[in-house]
Amino acid sequence: MKMIFTRQIIFFFFLFFAQFAFAQGGPAIKASVNKNKFLIGEPLQLTVEVFLPPGLAKESFSIDSIEHFEFLENPIIDTIKKNGGLNITGVYKLTSFDSGHWVIPAFILSRTVKTDTIPIDVVFSDFDPTQEYHDIKDIIEVKQSKKKTPWWWYAAGGALLLAILLLYLLKKKKPQHVSAPEMMISPYEEAMKQLLQLEKDRPVAKQFHSKLTEIFRLYIFKKKGILSLQKTTEDIVLQLRSLNFDKEQFEKFSQSLRLSDFVKFAKYVPSNEDDKIVFNDILNAIKTIEHSKS
Repeated sequence: MKMIFTRQIIFFFFLFFAQFAFAQGGPAIKASVNKNKFLIGEPLQLTVEVFLPPGLAKESFSIDSIEHFEFLENPIIDTIKKNGGLNITGVYKLTSFDSGHWVIPAFILSRTVKTDTIPIDVVFSDFDPTQEYHDIKDIIEVKQSKKKTPWWWYAAGGALLLAILLLYLLKKKKPQHVSAPEMMISPYEEAMKQLLQLEKDRPVAKQFHSKLTEIFRLYIFKKKGILSLQKTTEDIVLQLRSLNFDKEQFEKFSQSLRLSDFVKFAKYVPSNEDDKIVFNDILNAIKTIEHSKS
């Protein structure tokens, strides 16, 4: 589930006036991020600043890919003339779906001119069970009206009750038609049937991932009584930790649920391989829950 976006910044300058360039200062490059720790799937801003003095030989610099990170959109490149040279700033928006401690490597402009490496921590959101979610509001008392009810309201109410009683007695004398009982299927059979139909229909990406998560949420509600229909993905992940998942399967399944959220709400365009991985992770999660003893 690795996607590589190519982003290139090409710098051109000429070989004339080399001694003048050294007098003005040599080329320089600096890289920075807006934060060194972020939640999985959140955006990260990487800024690369390059200064090119006039009169140097033709050089080039490119960012093809960064391991464990993905580009969210095209970079914003800003070029300004400064001290007779060229100051170029590139702003990149990245994200990561791999939790852990990673390092953005040094960007090399030449053999002696390069940036420092940048440590990054990709983490899950913390959960505090003692934190209050909503304030409890006081009960608003309704003032009772002192106006007396007209007598004809009682008469109308009595007539209505008499009509209901007569209707009940008339229907009671008629033979009741007994309908055949409906065949009930288990939550597991229902989920498997819906997954097979979804794989056969293959709707567009947003509808595909919405239906996938809907099938899973409905299954765990019917099977385990977990109130998942109105919960966020992070709330569901926290409630599923007590079920019979091994660590690797649980991490892959959690990332698949978050990827589906990005498809539905962040307009992320998944590949066919992404769709296949998310489908299989949810299918295997349902099977694991169905056969668990907890």
